[in-house]
Amino acid sequence: MVLILDNNNNRANGLSAALNFVGQPAQMVSESEFQKEMSKTKDAIVVLGALAELDHEQVIKASPATPFLLIGETLKPLLDLANVIGLISEPFIHDVTMQLLHDAQQYLRMLPNKADATAGKSFDGLVGETEAVKQVRFLISQVAKTDANVLILGESGTGKEVVARNVHLLSKRNSGPFVPVNCGAIPGDLLESELFGHEKGAFTGAISARKGRFELAQGGTLFLDEIGDMPLQMQVKLLRVLQERSYERVGGTKAIQADVRIIAATHRNLETMIEDGKFREDLFYRLNVFPIENPSLHERADDIPLLLNELMRRVHEQSGSTAKFTERAIESLKAHPWPGNIRELANLVERMVIMFPEKVVDVTDLPTKYRHIEVEAFEPEYPEELLEKDAFNELFSSGFSDYDEESIEFDSGFNDSANQFGLLPDEGIELKEYLAELEVSLITQALERNDYVVARAAEILGVRRTTLVEKMKKYNLNKD
Repeated sequence: MVLILDNNNNRANGLSAALNFVGQPAQMVSESEFQKEMSKTKDAIVVLGALAELDHEQVIKASPATPFLLIGETLKPLLDLANVIGLISEPFIHDVTMQLLHDAQQYLRMLPNKADATAGKSFDGLVGETEAVKQVRFLISQVAKTDANVLILGESGTGKEVVARNVHLLSKRNSGPFVPVNCGAIPGDLLESELFGHEKGAFTGAISARKGRFELAQGGTLFLDEIGDMPLQMQVKLLRVLQERSYERVGGTKAIQADVRIIAATHRNLETMIEDGKFREDLFYRLNVFPIENPSLHERADDIPLLLNELMRRVHEQSGSTAKFTERAIESLKAHPWPGNIRELANLVERMVIMFPEKVVDVTDLPTKYRHIEVEAFEPEYPEELLEKDAFNELFSSGFSDYDEESIEFDSGFNDSANQFGLLPDEGIELKEYLAELEVSLITQALERNDYVVARAAEILGVRRTTLVEKMKKYNLNKD
């Protein structure tokens, strides 16, 4: 609604008549009634002219959410105020006035704190908060309340069927069926029967009558996925149904009314296919009444954290397992080009849950092609006691497992010779002292063989250099 606040009655009447003539509701208001009418009118656009009592600047500043259009050159200085859209000059020029009204409507639509047009509407599976996804939701909410044909465009794996289902769910047909058909997955010679059904005996193998997808979708929505893969012969028959809103089963003569809303989708460029003679131009314009461009995942990378949560939830419902991603793993995923879009992300999530159930996934855990951030893999350092224990366990276990009765002569006495290692004397030993002496002996040998170059000695002993230095201090094993 346009409210005209102007004490120049002739000018106000002329503008009101001009606006009403082009179908734009307009109402003249007096200064005393202005605030009352403003409170009653939702999304008002105010045309401000001559005033006797009120102050122009105060009126404009008092309603920052309202767009104002000014009449009269004397008000030109007020154009600097943010919510003043423009100046209407006499005589009123239709094109200029309509453009200013459009800009004022845009001001109302894009108000920063205004509730989203989609608020309160439930979107199933359409996850994301980027501008690209918000635009898709807005388009869905606008077209859902009509019966217009919709053409969903976008790369493979972007979730075009999710968009189609949401158009259906928000429409007045939501109590009816939603019937999807993948035109690329059905052989061309069977597609006609699949869509329109057939009568008994219509062709070899038709042992009984069968309803087609059009009939199954009666009162609801028929989703024709990958419409670009439909053979030209079938395109002609589909066009006829869209034009006449009726069809016949294969082998039948009875006309069936098609009370069906058509939503089509494709990842192909149909306009290029028209130029190549592979898609009918007249069918394209029948389907392309309301196009919705579904963004690729690369265009909405900031939605990846929300998508991960949704996909994890679905995997958990199916398998009972889940996983989590570190922040830098998510940043790495955002940098990926995602040629397979959301379908590719869903596959990755399932793979990570299988590999790391109930664990946290970092960049280094991701498959190589998803690692777009250079990070060093975490290498734990374990306490020396734990390393020593494992080393001795391995040493003794290998000693006993390689033990061969026939190859070793037993001796009841204990000595340090290599061929008697691991044999327990009858009188017993002090294990701690024995292991310490063994450790000193091995370290000394390693150091002497390598001229006390600690790094080389550590390498042949299989320990860290820092660990060997500590052992040398402990046992006072300096070269001197």
